[in-house]
Amino acid sequence: MKTGKGARAGQYLALLAYLLFLAFPFLWLVSTAFKPARELASLHPTWIPEDPTLANFRQAFDEQPLLRAALNSLAAALGAALIAVLIATPMAYVLARRRTLLAKAATGWVVVSQAFPFVLVIIPLFLLLKNLRLIDSVPGLVMVYVVWALPFALWMLVGYVRAVPAELEEAAAVDGAGRVRTLVSITAPLLAPGIVATALFAFISAWNEFFFALVLLKTPEKQTLPVVLTHFIGAEGVADLGPLAAAAFLATLPSLVVFAIIQKRITGGMLAGAVKS
Repeated sequence: MKTGKGARAGQYLALLAYLLFLAFPFLWLVSTAFKPARELASLHPTWIPEDPTLANFRQAFDEQPLLRAALNSLAAALGAALIAVLIATPMAYVLARRRTLLAKAATGWVVVSQAFPFVLVIIPLFLLLKNLRLIDSVPGLVMVYVVWALPFALWMLVGYVRAVPAELEEAAAVDGAGRVRTLVSITAPLLAPGIVATALFAFISAWNEFFFALVLLKTPEKQTLPVVLTHFIGAEGVADLGPLAAAAFLATLPSLVVFAIIQKRITGGMLAGAVKS
C-alpha cells in the first residue's frame, strides 16, 4: 500500500512539474505584457509586475494593424476548419467502413504524408496557386491550410468512425435508410465529439500557422496575425518586447477561448448505451 501511494504521489508530482513546464512560457508572456518599460529593462525581473500598465497594448495597436490581421487569421482559420471537416467526414466514413486493400493503403498514405516537411510542399503549392491566380489572397491561403490539415483530420475521423457500432448502421439499413441518410442521420450525430475535435485542430493549426502565410501573402493588408507579430522585431533583430508580448498574448486568446467553450464536447462516452449486447 505504501509503495502504491508513493508511486501515485510521484506520478502527481511529475504531472504537476510537467504542467508548470508547459505553463511557464504563457505565464511569463502575460507578466511581460503588463510590465512598463522600466521593469522590462530591469536586471532583476519579477513574476508579478510591480506597476502593471496597459501601455504595451496601446502601443501594439498603434504600431501594427492587429485587428485587421486578426480578422484575416480568423477568416483563414474558420474557412480551413469548415472545409477540412466537410471533406474529411465522408472520406473517413468510406475508409473506416470499407476494409479493402485500397482503403488500407489510403489510410497508410495519410499517416505517411504527415512526415512531409513544409519546404517539400511549398513549391508545388506555390506554382498551383499561381496558375489559379490565388497567390497573395486569403482564399488561396485557406486552400493551402485545408490541404495541410486534411490528412490529419482524416486520420482522426477514421478512428472516431470505427468507434461507432456498425449495428446502428445495419439497423438503419433494415429500416430502408441509404448510405447518405445513414451517414447524416445516424453516424454524424454520434461523431459530434470527433468532428468538433477535428475542427478545433484545424482551426488552431491555421490560426497559429506562420510559414505558409509568410511565403504566400505579400500585401500588408492581407497578412495574418503571426506574420504581423514579426514586425515588432527590428531590422537588427532587437524586439520591442513590451508591445510584442502584448500582441502575442492577444493572439493566443482566441485559441484558448475556443477550446474553453467546446472542451466539454471533446469527451468520450457519447455512445454508451447506444447498443446493448
